[in-house]
Parts: sequence; C-alpha cells; structure tokens
Amino acid sequence: MHTVALSWRQAETLAMVLLASSVALQFANTARLRVLGPFLRESGLLAGLYGLWQLAGTLAVVGTEGAFARARWILRTERDWHLPSELDVQHLIAPHPLLTQACNLYYATMHFPSLFALLIWLFARHRDRYGQVRTTVVGLTAACFVIQLLPVAPPRLLPAFGFVDTAEQYGQSVYAAFGAIGADQLSAMPSVHVGWAVLVALAAITISPSRWRWLVLAHPIFTAFVVSATANHFWLDGLVAVAVLLAALSAQAGGRRVVVQMRTGRSAGAPVREDELVAAM
Repeated sequence: MHTVALSWRQAETLAMVLLASSVALQFANTARLRVLGPFLRESGLLAGLYGLWQLAGTLAVVGTEGAFARARWILRTERDWHLPSELDVQHLIAPHPLLTQACNLYYATMHFPSLFALLIWLFARHRDRYGQVRTTVVGLTAACFVIQLLPVAPPRLLPAFGFVDTAEQYGQSVYAAFGAIGADQLSAMPSVHVGWAVLVALAAITISPSRWRWLVLAHPIFTAFVVSATANHFWLDGLVAVAVLLAALSAQAGGRRVVVQMRTGRSAGAPVREDELVAAM
C-alpha cells in the first residue's frame, strides 16, 4: 500500500508555510482574509505536531539492539499481570482476509484524521475549549516522543512468538520492508494511536452536548483492538499512552490553578471556581 503520509521534513515545511501565511494575512486589506489567519496558524501548529510525531519514529538515543529485548520483557510482564494475549486477538481476524485488511487500513489512516477533525470541530464550534485540548495534544505527543527515543520492537517483528505482520502479509505496510528494520519501526512504546484515540473520545464526550456523543467511544475501543490485532502494539503500549494522557491532563489542571492563584493573589491551597479555570485556559 502506497502511503500518502508526509515525511517529517515535508510536514515541518508545510508548518512553516502555514505559519508564515497566517502572519502575512494579519496585514490583509479585507477582514474576510484576516479571519483566515487564526485558522492557518493553528493548522501550521498541527502540521508541526504531525512532523514531530513522524520524527519520533526515526530517532533512537541508544541504538536499536535493545529494542527486541525490551519487547520480550513487555511480553513477560503482560503474562505476569495476566493481561489478554495479543495473539488471541490476532487469531480472531486472521481467518478473515477482508476484516484483516480493514484493520490494517484503520491503523494506517484513522489516527491523525480523527484528531484533526476533532480540533477543526473545536476551533469552529467550541473555540473556548480549543486551546485546552490543543495543549493536551501537544503535551501528550511530546511526552510520547521522549519515551519513544528508547526503542521498543512491536509484536509484528517477533515472529518467533507466533505474531504475523498483517500489513506486510497483504501489501498494506506503511513501514520499510521486513529485513530493513530501523528506528522508524521500533517506536512501539507508547502507542500514540491509542493515546490520541482516547483523547478524541474524552474531548468529544465532555464538550459536545449531543446525546449521540457516546458513540465516539467506538473509536478508542476499535483502535485498541486494531493495534493489537495487527501486531503493531502490545496492550502495555496503550496502557502507558493512557497513563501519559492522564498525567498531561493533571499537569494542565495544576497549571491552570496556579495561573488563577497568581492572578487573584490567593494562597496555594485556596479553592478555585470552575469558571476561573475555564478562563485560564
């Protein structure tokens, strides 16, 4: 499968073009053009974030030889914790070629578009909450980037344990060919796919007033299933991503409280109202 994903260099170039365009539009003669500036600025920031995510897959701070030992350690830890087996999940889809290919396609295409759609919706309909969610995305992605500098092999590169690279099997792989393994394929821990999917669902459920908003839970559930069934991630990769997301949300909440306390001159332990926290976003 030929991927249409941008490289990190292309993404960063696009980011610079969009950011420069947003600055230039501030001096436009018509208000209609000037209102495009904030949208282009945020699009540039998202393109830069995407480039960072792509760059994370090309770097490793300690070489790649320990990546497989860490993957085997994760397998042992999951068994010790009695987590479900990724092999059992993969065996559910293996007899069904169309289902397997659908899972491969979902893994390859849904992670960034779903996040981008969320941010566009927030920017257009809930601008007061946009900044908070965007900051969470940046914090989560940056933290995952740092962790991924320590390479960890995904299950699909452990055929001795029975795992099958389903994307390679059906010619849908977005990675280099098997046998040319580099840092780009060894950034399995944590799973940014799962982290972003949970964030999308959490933001949609807490912000949208629609009674249908709970349907968005299908996205993180199916994402967790797909990354395991296609042998791109261990369960523990997703659990760590969720833990990182919770840490990012906690850090944001603490930061907003500090901002409110500094603005109002309150002591560190003084209570802060919800509307003040929203105003500090």
